[in-house]
Parts: sequence; structure tokens; C-alpha cells
Amino acid sequence: MMQNKSKKFMKNTINKTVALFLLASITPVSFGQLKDKLPEIKTEMKVRKSGPYFGIQKGMYTVFEAGGEFQWKKVKLIKPIKNAVHAGMNYNFKYNVLGFDAGYWFKNGRINFTYGANLNYRTDFTYSQVGFSPVIGYKLTQFHLQVGYHFLTPTPAPIHTNTLFISLRFVLINHRNVDFD
Repeated sequence: MMQNKSKKFMKNTINKTVALFLLASITPVSFGQLKDKLPEIKTEMKVRKSGPYFGIQKGMYTVFEAGGEFQWKKVKLIKPIKNAVHAGMNYNFKYNVLGFDAGYWFKNGRINFTYGANLNYRTDFTYSQVGFSPVIGYKLTQFHLQVGYHFLTPTPAPIHTNTLFISLRFVLINHRNVDFD
């Protein structure tokens, strides 16, 4: 009687092993045929945003800013990378100084600082200055606070423009595009 039970147990074990082996060998073949029919899983997400910005720049003089900004971001769980380019103008109403700025900044991480640089042009409609300004800032939602220094070419008469400055901009996002790669 004991031999009968052990033979039955061995037979069941062998049957289950054979069934498991057949199932394991057939499954990849089945899914291999469906590969063309199943959609690929997209793992990388990219976001592009753009819109106008409005801001104020304060240094020795108060300057109002307006322009446009284009941002793109690679969304990742750890250390997302955000980049932006912008172009705009600013105006000092008290001293009649017009300026144009174009620049780039990037942010590596979620709560890190932004680092960038701007190309600058300033004029009081008599003399002109060109230069660049390295900037460091912090971006929180649509607000971007930046501190920088304008390195400008010398002129015969001083132009009333900021050298060391702090600026606060608000970007009004009106276009957003999300892509999966």
C-alpha cells in the first residue's frame, strides 16, 4: 500500500514537471508572435513649454522686463534636467534706457539652483553697450528669481543701467507639449 502511494506521488510530480516545462517553453513563442500586435512601452517623457514672461529687475535702477521663454525638460525620477532659452526687452522709464536680452539657463534636479548666461544690449538712444551676464537663480512654479552681473562695453558717457542686479520673472505658460520616446 505504501508503494502504491509513492508511485502515485512520483507520477504526479513527473506530470506536473512536464506540464510546467511545456508551459514555460510555449509561452515565449506565443508572446513572440504577438510582439507586433502589442504596443511598445514608452519609458522616457519629454515636456516642452513656452509662453511670455513679465518681470522686474532691480539694481541701482528699476527696470521692467517682458519677453518670451521656451522650456524643455526630460522627466526622470532622479535628477530631471530642465533647460530654457529666452529673449526679451527691458525699459528704464526714468532714464529712457532700452535693453534687449537673450539667454539660456539650465537646472539639474528638482530643487537645485538654475545656472545660465545672457547676451545684453543697452542703449540710451545716444550711446550703446553690448555685453553678457552670468546668472544664478531659483525657479519655483512659474516664478524665476535670478541674480547676475552685467559685463558691458565702456561708453564715453555712462548709461543708466544696472550692473549687479536681481530680477523676478513670471512665465505665463500658454503652450505645452508632452512626448514619449
